[in-house]
Amino acid sequence: MGMSKKTKTITVLNEEIRVTKEDYISLTDMLRSKDGNFFITDWLRNRNTVEYLGIWERVHNPDFNYGEFAIIKSQAGLNSYKISVKEWVAKTNAIGLQAKAGRYGGTYAHPDIAFEFGMWISAEFKIYLVKEFQRLKKEEQKQLGWDVKRQLTKINYRIHTNAVKENLIPPELTQRQISAIYASEADLLNMALFGKTAQQWRDEHPDKQGNIRDYANVSQLVCLANLETLNAHFVQQNMPQPERLKLLNNTAIQQMRLLTNDNRIKKLKEAETNSA
Repeated sequence: MGMSKKTKTITVLNEEIRVTKEDYISLTDMLRSKDGNFFITDWLRNRNTVEYLGIWERVHNPDFNYGEFAIIKSQAGLNSYKISVKEWVAKTNAIGLQAKAGRYGGTYAHPDIAFEFGMWISAEFKIYLVKEFQRLKKEEQKQLGWDVKRQLTKINYRIHTNAVKENLIPPELTQRQISAIYASEADLLNMALFGKTAQQWRDEHPDKQGNIRDYANVSQLVCLANLETLNAHFVQQNMPQPERLKLLNNTAIQQMRLLTNDNRIKKLKEAETNSA
């Protein structure tokens, strides 16, 4: 299955058929499989073709020009009648067929219409065309799944490394901060992990709802739960508040280093594995 940014290809009965990124299939490429000297205009002048195209456009195209279509339909099938794809599109505003110029030039059609054209070539050709087109779509779905996973890994990794940059690792408290008296044990833990009290955080973020802990990430919440257990143990030992705060702050620094580094290494490994 060849791929470029503009077109993909499928192989039907040894013929390479181009498919655009919008999934329009090249009728020009398909025509090479038809025995004898035929042109797309031969198919387009057929009364059944015109009726099919008209019904398809009515279902899919709100801007279809019915007036022009009625004139074309009345002439279809007559020996004198001939119309090119360019004229058909220009007159009726059709979207099911496209005439492209340039490197990827030729006539392209929506899959519904391309399958119909395939039947005009041969029943066998149509069967293989449908089969190969479905295989292409399945491959694309699989590729899309991989791309989504790869992107998510990249995004997660970026979020994580940015979060680390935004100082998830607690600051080491000064002697003055340690010796201050904190009204609640909750604030003692806030100081140990975030380096500020709930009130200080609110003063710094007047626009944010909730409190400092609502904005903690998973690593910080894990650390906070550990600090609470540890603090309860220190309280039982009648350890003075400043001493407890110093130990809790040291523990928070150590744990957050471990938690963020572990995650960073894990994410990096995942990113490497997925991009391999």
